[in-house]
Amino acid sequence: MIELPRYASKSVREAGKQFYMSEDGDRIPSVTTILNATKPREDRERLFNWQQRIGVEQAAEITKTASRRGTGTHRYIQKYLQGQEVECPESIRPYWESVEPVLKTIEQVRLVEGVVIHDELGYAGVVDCVASFEGVPCICEWKTSDRPKKTVDRLYDYPLQLVAYCGAANQLYRDYNLNLCHALLVVAIPETPAEIFWFEPNAIDEYWQQWEARVQQYWRRLGYFR
Repeated sequence: MIELPRYASKSVREAGKQFYMSEDGDRIPSVTTILNATKPREDRERLFNWQQRIGVEQAAEITKTASRRGTGTHRYIQKYLQGQEVECPESIRPYWESVEPVLKTIEQVRLVEGVVIHDELGYAGVVDCVASFEGVPCICEWKTSDRPKKTVDRLYDYPLQLVAYCGAANQLYRDYNLNLCHALLVVAIPETPAEIFWFEPNAIDEYWQQWEARVQQYWRRLGYFR
């Protein structure tokens, strides 16, 4: 199994939005920047209502804590997949113990935390992992949560994130005949086995159409008609 070469791209933040620099010096919006800018009204209202219910300051603190927890867990997953020894701090350990059994089933790792860019649609992001799960090549994405998601509906935009990385990886590494059409989303939960969401090609196609629509919506708002 050939390891995929890493694509060097500088990440920049402007007004809370993340962009990646192309080889030509263009700023390419990140997947999360596009998703946040095109969030459906009901999602925005749900977020607003939650902030009002618990207080804006507390909501900001919860969001910051979750982000820090997610970043930390990703760091140790990356170390593990790259064959390094993992010694988690206590704050990360419950999430690590949840996800570790799944990580032991990941094989043929080809890329970890790599920048992927889709030149045609104009977006970029960092894919958590390109590997095989139960013998099937796929995109892998790791998430953390304090409670189970239980259903795909409660993943909100996560599946769109997955297919965005899948499409970008396929385009960026087209000379390697990647042709990924499966995706794995793993949610680490304290004191609970991680939740596994597996996406087959028909689901990938369906979410890809939704993602394309969101990207087009983003560029139209900026005055670009694609």
